Amino acid sequence: MSDARVPAGRGDGFPGPSGRPWPPVPPVPPGPPAPSRPASLGNDAWNDLRRRPLFTGSAFLMGIFLVMSVFPQLFTSVDPYDATTCVLAEARQGMSEFHWFGTDNLGCDVYARTVHGARNSVVVGGATAVLTALAGGSLGLVAGFRGGATDTLLSRLTEVFFAIPAVLGALLLLTIFRTGEVWTVVAALAVLAWPMTFRITRVEVITVRAQEYVVAAEALGASAARIMFRHILPNAVTPVIVISTVNVGGFVAAEAGLSFLGVGLRPPDVSWGLMIADARGRFLEAPEPLLFPALFLSLTVLAAIMLGEAVRDALAPKPR
Repeated sequence: MSDARVPAGRGDGFPGPSGRPWPPVPPVPPGPPAPSRPASLGNDAWNDLRRRPLFTGSAFLMGIFLVMSVFPQLFTSVDPYDATTCVLAEARQGMSEFHWFGTDNLGCDVYARTVHGARNSVVVGGATAVLTALAGGSLGLVAGFRGGATDTLLSRLTEVFFAIPAVLGALLLLTIFRTGEVWTVVAALAVLAWPMTFRITRVEVITVRAQEYVVAAEALGASAARIMFRHILPNAVTPVIVISTVNVGGFVAAEAGLSFLGVGLRPPDVSWGLMIADARGRFLEAPEPLLFPALFLSLTVLAAIMLGEAVRDALAPKPR
């Protein structure tokens, strides 16, 4: 038998057929990298927001108040009292195991009323912010894109509304239309608060309209609607999102102020402004009916403002 060794393969050091070693096997080049998620303003903003404690904290607070306004039963199921159950003999009691936040002047449970009061306050703030964003944003988009007489007419109309302070004008309107309903308060605030959104949107649209990609789209024959909604609006909507987020807190505070003055919501509706107004006369005797609604109101306004600030910083252009 031959003792010749059988080659095991190329590159293992054994001689080839000609007596020479096999050449080394070249390394396999790496394949193409796995496709990654394309970078965009939305992805960059979300990645930035997730690392901001200011955003996570304010979003957490806003989430709690939103859930509280939609499902108040989740927070009051452990409380044997509800927002409409009042026992006059238990009026102005302090905090106890039966009344966590005490009772008000009529013996109503302050904790239950504070939780249920979130609904009207949050609805007024959120709905007014949405309406002002839609009205002011739409008019600002048209004015900034069309220019000329359209821009002049809408700008002069905005200046007329700017001359009327929003809260003072809403106070006058609600005094005339004394309905005390949620949507009346929303309409009164939205009618007078949209000019700020209009101005911000108009300036941003004028800036975006001068960009080269918009000029190129016009040269290629794109329709006005396509240019407005495809090229201009997505690049001009950031300031509107920021100001609308901040406005939520302002409108919640405005509703509380109007209800406190007696022209906003009215009993049997429950809101933080109504609770503060009812408790102001006996604050020294029973401070809880005023302190807890005021605390929830302050936290909601603060959370909305902080959320808007975090979104603004995340959406601000950054050098790459």
